[in-house]
Amino acid sequence: MEHFENKPITRICCIGAGYVGGPTCAVIANQCPHIRVCVVDSNPNRIEAWNSDTLPIYEPGLKEIVEKCRNRNLFFSTDLQKEIGDAELIFISVNTPTKMFGFGKGKAADLQNLENVSRLIAEISVQSKIVVEKSTVPVRAAESIDRILNANKRDDVHFEILSNPEFLAEGTAIKDLLQPDRILIGGGNSTDSKIALEKLCEVYRNWIDNDRIITTNTWSSELSKLAANAFLAQRISSINAISAICESTGADVNEVAHAIGSDTRIGKRFLQASVGFGGSCFQKDVLNLVYLSEYLKLPEVADYWHQIILMNDYQKRRFALRITECLFNTITNKRIAILGFAFKANTGDTRETPAKFVCKHLLDEGAKLSIYDPKVPKAQIIQDLTMITDLNSEQLNECVNIVNSPFDAAMDSHAIVICTDWDEFKNLDYEKMYETMRKPAFLFDGRNIVDVDHLQSIGYNVEKIGRRSSHAQICSIRTKSI
Repeated sequence: MEHFENKPITRICCIGAGYVGGPTCAVIANQCPHIRVCVVDSNPNRIEAWNSDTLPIYEPGLKEIVEKCRNRNLFFSTDLQKEIGDAELIFISVNTPTKMFGFGKGKAADLQNLENVSRLIAEISVQSKIVVEKSTVPVRAAESIDRILNANKRDDVHFEILSNPEFLAEGTAIKDLLQPDRILIGGGNSTDSKIALEKLCEVYRNWIDNDRIITTNTWSSELSKLAANAFLAQRISSINAISAICESTGADVNEVAHAIGSDTRIGKRFLQASVGFGGSCFQKDVLNLVYLSEYLKLPEVADYWHQIILMNDYQKRRFALRITECLFNTITNKRIAILGFAFKANTGDTRETPAKFVCKHLLDEGAKLSIYDPKVPKAQIIQDLTMITDLNSEQLNECVNIVNSPFDAAMDSHAIVICTDWDEFKNLDYEKMYETMRKPAFLFDGRNIVDVDHLQSIGYNVEKIGRRSSHAQICSIRTKSI
């Protein structure tokens, strides 16, 4: 017996108004004007922000699409009861953070939100629906959703569960949604599952060529998401490992990256050495893969993937220690300018940002920080630093100053530390900034974006990832102490 009518999807509901749900549904609404799309969330402040002129997240091109589609066929609401009940297809885009308690602490995904939403869908639904997991989840999570739904549903209601992981890069999410490398959809072998899968494919075919839509079984789809992020994180940790060797030998990591990236078997992408990767996906997904491998009793596999995280942590420690050592092994009461707090350019997201670790190290050593980021609000920076340091809000206010420009940050500072690769940091008037700094003035480039020769001609002592210090007698990187 088939439970779904042979007609296109006309009503979509997305549960979760975060970095995935908001942009994804905005693009679907823009490309499918015949579909009513509603993003629901239990957080009224977040929904209010989506309905305002100041969206809760920054993503190039997002605001224009939201303003075009909002209240036409794109809606943001806290009325989960109505929107879930009316929807034909439901995306689940809730947060699945790493567990910080119990079994799997520090590695496994916390699926509380996923389970709660599944129970809510079963409770509300009075007609059959297609439920699509969009959140990053462990392998076989769709099976868990299916069991919860079927254990709590009405007798005349049928649910079909699909896996449709997102492959968005923050900062280019809208481009990634409009011109994706692939759309991956996993489902089962039943007739209803094939019908549901085809209905979701039809939604994407409104703007995506069919040859970019890949269909697999559900478990392959779930594992592909984790594996893709693990492979990307692996490349970053690999080039960062090479950067440490470069600094000790005199090689230049940019030259090495160019040489190996010219091999078509390797390619040039994700070979930019830096202070380390951050964001909500890479570390969480790699750790999820580690936990899965341990659960499956594959310890060698788990150790292999875990090394990516260890290398990323090492890179952040190494960079932070380099700052202290170059500043004559003491930074107590020295003012240091931090340029960038987001984990990457073109986003205001600070989850797992390397800047937090660098700031924590500097604050622990007694430094005074002036922090500038063009998109991260002051309240977010203070909240993040409060969570990772032993300082209370009053102490933070004494040690940390959030400023409105890079020039304000550099004023009277001993050093500039670039933690985020914002384009504006590439072409600042560093000569003007140099004039306002304490001497000798240092610049630590954690993103390899500045012209070292030009800055050295101004008078800066420049320390760059993957390049041997020009002041090695002062700044020796003692890796054995890390």
